[in-house]
Amino acid sequence: MTESILDRSAFIARLRDEGKRHYHDLHPFHVKMHRGELSKAQIQGWVLNRYYYQTRLPIKDAIILAKSEDSAFRRRWIHRISDHDGQAPGEGGLFLWLKLARGVGLDPTEVEELTHVLAPVRFACDAYVQLVRERSLVEAVASSLTEFFAPDIMSVRLAAWQTHYPWIDRTVQEYFRTRVTQARADATEAIEFVLANAHTEDLRRKCIGAFVTKCEILWALLDAVAAAYPS
Repeated sequence: MTESILDRSAFIARLRDEGKRHYHDLHPFHVKMHRGELSKAQIQGWVLNRYYYQTRLPIKDAIILAKSEDSAFRRRWIHRISDHDGQAPGEGGLFLWLKLARGVGLDPTEVEELTHVLAPVRFACDAYVQLVRERSLVEAVASSLTEFFAPDIMSVRLAAWQTHYPWIDRTVQEYFRTRVTQARADATEAIEFVLANAHTEDLRRKCIGAFVTKCEILWALLDAVAAAYPS
């Protein structure tokens, strides 16, 4: 008999279990990154292509906002757009990622133009936007629960880059530092919304399914980068 996940603790335990099996910190490319086994070209390839994913985040959040009839929810969720786009030029996560791009030796203007993004990376990231567009509001929110695991991978990455990639100046790694605390708060916000609005066993399982699909999208992105930038 399948265990019920209607209980709060059971739902979070299931989320943790699925994350342990599917989250992209287990991907060989990330494992090599954190062991210090990537070349400069591989780091650059990841930074360049991952930027496309970053650009999809404010778009998916705008779609989530458009799905909601609740002004209170929209007021809470809207900060996610400015977190990435900033409230003015020179602010936000996208700006910090371009700063990172310059720090690893890329031309940030070329990165921002997206002309060198791999086709499979585009496909994977666009699939995330499509998932959010097609699913219910609560499932769309649940797909963002990968943020639940982001603080740990960001902390590991900061330590690994400091140890293994001293050629990358610490000052350009600000995006990772901001996400350690930001992602934790965002994940709590999303979990509380899912728990409050997914009232049935079936809907909670669909929310877990949306989360797993998002994990698979992140995994596919790394598959594409690893294939294009071999050791």
